[in-house]
Amino acid sequence: MSRSDRRSRIFAIAVSGLLTLAFAMPASAAKPSEPPGRTVDLQLLAFNDYHGHLEATTPGAAAGQPAGGGAYLATHLKQLAQGAQHSLTVAAGDLIGGSPFLSGLFHDEPSVESLNAMGLDVSSVGNHEFDEGVDELLRMQNGGCHPEDGCYFKEPYGGADFPWLAANVVSESTGETVLPPYWITQVENVKVGFIGMTLEATPTLVAQAGIVGWDFLDEADTANALVPVLKEQGVEAIVVLLHEGGNPADIGDLNSCIGVSGPIIGIQNRLDAEIDAVITGHTHQPYNCVMTDPAGQPRRVTSAFSFGRVISEVNLVIDRATGDVVRDAVTATNHLVDQTVRPDQNVMKVLEKWAPLADELGSVPVGEATAPITRAKTPSGSEDRGSESDLSNLIADAQLWATQPNGADIAFMNPGGVRADLDAGVITYAEAFNVQPFSNILMTFPMTGEQIISVLEEQCQPIGASRPFLHLGVPEGFTYDLARTIQEVPDPEEPTEMILACTAVSVSNVQLQGAALDPAATYMVTVNNFLADGGDNFDTFEEVDPALRIGGGIDLDEFVRYLTEFSPVSPPGTDRVNEL
Repeated sequence: MSRSDRRSRIFAIAVSGLLTLAFAMPASAAKPSEPPGRTVDLQLLAFNDYHGHLEATTPGAAAGQPAGGGAYLATHLKQLAQGAQHSLTVAAGDLIGGSPFLSGLFHDEPSVESLNAMGLDVSSVGNHEFDEGVDELLRMQNGGCHPEDGCYFKEPYGGADFPWLAANVVSESTGETVLPPYWITQVENVKVGFIGMTLEATPTLVAQAGIVGWDFLDEADTANALVPVLKEQGVEAIVVLLHEGGNPADIGDLNSCIGVSGPIIGIQNRLDAEIDAVITGHTHQPYNCVMTDPAGQPRRVTSAFSFGRVISEVNLVIDRATGDVVRDAVTATNHLVDQTVRPDQNVMKVLEKWAPLADELGSVPVGEATAPITRAKTPSGSEDRGSESDLSNLIADAQLWATQPNGADIAFMNPGGVRADLDAGVITYAEAFNVQPFSNILMTFPMTGEQIISVLEEQCQPIGASRPFLHLGVPEGFTYDLARTIQEVPDPEEPTEMILACTAVSVSNVQLQGAALDPAATYMVTVNNFLADGGDNFDTFEEVDPALRIGGGIDLDEFVRYLTEFSPVSPPGTDRVNEL
């Protein structure tokens, strides 16, 4: 489907009324009001990319100190809401998926229960909400036992108390959205509407089997088509919850807006001027911006880092007479979720419920490391998916070893599938799970040397992608020379704006076990099902006939087996790719 066809489809869906199946909530989480004045204040407390980080030990740091954890996040939300005239807690997707052991092992039921306990009002979906497919997302929303693993307790999983919104995820056959496209609440005498969306590129980030029959539409076009739908229902104050974002030049300052680049710039510039604020996510970066909408008015655009380490407080001032937001009166602050406060007892009860089950399974030793084996890091200590890493290479070693019975010659590991580092010493099952939480299936299939070189070139991502370069892990004995150019270029969606992009790539001197890779020869290549389906824009893998795939087991199981067989393991080094 062409972009113009997709835009026409979005408009047709909106005007036909199919998208008016949204939840309309009669009242906000409001406190008793003062006598009516000219305006009403609404505080939005926002976060994104929670990824099931309930435990205080898993989120890491922010602003140079430990931060995050569900119980501390809940306490900070309560403290910030104190004294507010009206307050709502909202989120911008990836609340589940890619989660640490405590939540991920149980299909993120603990994550949703913690979000219920902290009073989340509404969220957009993100790409990770689709990790286990549409059916599982609907179970996460509505409740019920897992179709394979069943119920973990006597009482079935109850589902989310908050609505997930998915305005740009529509059925290819009916055009209806998988979940409501928007949510309306009333604050005193004014209505406030929230449009929720994931990024259009979600199909490149999740396994294809779970999203068959669903289309992911352009973000700005989708939101713009819904503006008149909301206005017809008397909504003038409109907020977009968007699981797509940008990358600031300086992440040391949680409230910086210096040098923000990435997809959010083009999307924001195209969003209808009737949209009053945009709360974003996906890139795991904090920023607090005032941008200019198409009518030349200021519009607040925020992101709250990741893993519950930051809360974006956005204070809307709404004119009672018009029902619209007074733009120049809007304020916003990104707050650190430090661990110096008393943890919320409701969320602690969720932790206490699940911890015994997790401890029983997670404490089993599966191997040992002689030294820390980590992902690549930026100078500030954040994850760097654009550089070669010890851990991605180790996983490639494990996957090649595991699929030797399939005749595998080479294995590749996508950096986004590596979610945590390994410390030195004993490696438990929980620690191995945290590294690879997705339960992807390994598969081996034939590729020509020319196709393999094409895959290596596709590490240079299309212009406009959230990350300009994605560095694949490669196994011992596979080497090559790499030259690439990363620079600022005009945003294809908004040519007046600049974004960081990979503009050139050269792959040469590719060798396998000391011999030059023959472009015309055929080799057996192992990847997970995410890459095999063309995930992360590695389209060449998708060229291979699926009938030629040979199954190789679940990635986590094979990684655990490798650790058990070869421990103690050591960092394999980052010299398999020679950067020119």
